Amino acid sequence: MPAQSFQIAKRPSSERGHADHGWLNTYHTFSFADYYDPKYQEFGALRVLNEDRVKARRGFGTHPHRQYEIFSYIISGELEHKDSMGNIEVLQRGDVQFTTAGTGISHSEKNEHPSKPVHFLQIWTKPENSYLEPGYVTRRFQEADKRNRLQPFVSPYQDVVNALTTAETPTVLPDTIGIHTDLYAYSSILEPGQTVVHQVVKSQTPGSATRARRVYLHVIDKAGSLDVADGQSETTTRLDKGDGAFITEVKPSGTIELANPSDKPVEFILFDLA
Repeated sequence: MPAQSFQIAKRPSSERGHADHGWLNTYHTFSFADYYDPKYQEFGALRVLNEDRVKARRGFGTHPHRQYEIFSYIISGELEHKDSMGNIEVLQRGDVQFTTAGTGISHSEKNEHPSKPVHFLQIWTKPENSYLEPGYVTRRFQEADKRNRLQPFVSPYQDVVNALTTAETPTVLPDTIGIHTDLYAYSSILEPGQTVVHQVVKSQTPGSATRARRVYLHVIDKAGSLDVADGQSETTTRLDKGDGAFITEVKPSGTIELANPSDKPVEFILFDLA
């Protein structure tokens, strides 16, 4: 049996940081707030991945951010966003809201629905330049575009690609949200028995040998399971709802097979990063 071409380290949901504040039930993949684990501080440019459920009529009051780029991936319910740039928006299922905090912004995120909770992912990434002009963008991604395929929703700005890589590397992916670092994000809703294959981005730092990539997978805490394999080995890693996986030493242009072995659809996100 051929050896796997990369390393997989499972991050079980039960081992994530967790806090239940009554109005907020939150799980942390990386050290955040009162949860600290020196083994889980960041993964490349990925610094925060929180899975939050906020009760009706509650939320995060106005608070400041700097330097990071922050996005919210709405799973269910409604999330009202207000910020110091004048943006006011109610986000729903399928929406991805992205903020470049840069030199400084303040915002609030609240669930103003009278009865239903909101379930969303809060994700922070570190840009190449921490002192960017603040910015805001929202884009909706349709269910049909995620079903049984990997739908890209974030990719680097063209100037980031030009600065970090050679002309052999893919440029900005169409119809995605731009980010100021070498990171690509995808989402998928995989039906029972279905398989998708991710071909890892081919990146190369100018003047050096081709560098390995890394991938982070997160299975959204809803239903279904995900099997992860490299297409060469019969060995797979099973991820259930809320689980994640750190995948390292991935060869550029290598493939990762993702299959749903369960009897329910599974929704997940995938980060492909330097």
